[in-house]
Amino acid sequence: MGASYTIGLDIGGTKILGALLGPDGAVVAQVRRPTVRGAEGVVAGAAQAVRDLVDLGGTTLARVAGVGLGIPGIVDHAAGTVRHAVNLGVDGSELPLADLLSAEIDGVPVVVENDLNVAAVGAAHLLERDTPVHHRAAGAAPQSEDLAFVALGTGLAAGLVLEGDLRRGVSGAAGEIGHVPIDPAGPECACGQRGCLEMFASGTALATAWPAVHGKPSPVELFEAAAAGDPGAVAVKARFAGAVASAVRLLVLTVDVRHVVLGGGVSQLGEPLLEAVQDALHEQAEGSPFLTSLALHERVRIAPQGVPVAAVGAAVLGREGASRRGAVATDGDGGGDGGRRASARVPGGPDDGGHDWPHDETRS
Repeated sequence: MGASYTIGLDIGGTKILGALLGPDGAVVAQVRRPTVRGAEGVVAGAAQAVRDLVDLGGTTLARVAGVGLGIPGIVDHAAGTVRHAVNLGVDGSELPLADLLSAEIDGVPVVVENDLNVAAVGAAHLLERDTPVHHRAAGAAPQSEDLAFVALGTGLAAGLVLEGDLRRGVSGAAGEIGHVPIDPAGPECACGQRGCLEMFASGTALATAWPAVHGKPSPVELFEAAAAGDPGAVAVKARFAGAVASAVRLLVLTVDVRHVVLGGGVSQLGEPLLEAVQDALHEQAEGSPFLTSLALHERVRIAPQGVPVAAVGAAVLGREGASRRGAVATDGDGGGDGGRRASARVPGGPDDGGHDWPHDETRS
């Protein structure tokens, strides 16, 4: 069959973003299509996106080793099903998305994963590829990435890649930092608690504190007003940056990740957001030699712009899923784990073969 490609799709409520990875792990082609609601529409749209990527990449389905899907809702990655993907018109009944899509694309293996998890894997893959070789010890293999991908969107949550492994948790709740209460007297959260972190550090929280009035996204209007010296905007920006900094601090103090990548809709602010959060981390570390020693501000970065990070991550997992199926088939006795692992390895280096304003579809 020759060198193989993999495809990743990030399926959101309004659009499907797709990426074709070449045998060296580089992005060969990208595609964007509108999402069609409902089970049949989702499958048909995903199948067409796969075909479009194959055509754009000048290859064939026969050379595609696997396809990965990142999708909101309740995902059973082992079974390849999704339910309660409300924004996609998928109800509480389990939709066998992996099997349905595979049947539409000539039996190419398909894996399904939570949208935030694929974004974390994508960020890890891109960071590994961007690490200069001269930063590694002589003869050393690429260092496995260790990061938290923080989605600043409708809500707040983190995807975790720990020493190259995707961490889902026993019940799939790993990284749900948005529901850590930080103010018992704070506003009531949809989860039933009060003062949850996402009530202060999310796109929704920012839009509530500073509603848009000039037709631009709330984050843009807020940061522009703050830059112009509006006292109210300066205060709201500081509170928001402080809350995001608290999320960064929480992640580093619990899992000590090498990088905390800020993604989601609000991350479209780019450097101004990064600088604000870094400044807040500096302030929070003042007076604490312990926090200062952790250099929290140096661990934060903005998600790569201009690249469909979640789609790239889905493609990486699609390759891993295809490899795992091949290993199980080779065993011949079904003795493999069939994908029922608590973590998935992130192959990031060459040897392994955006979100729009104002809505963020990675972790709503």
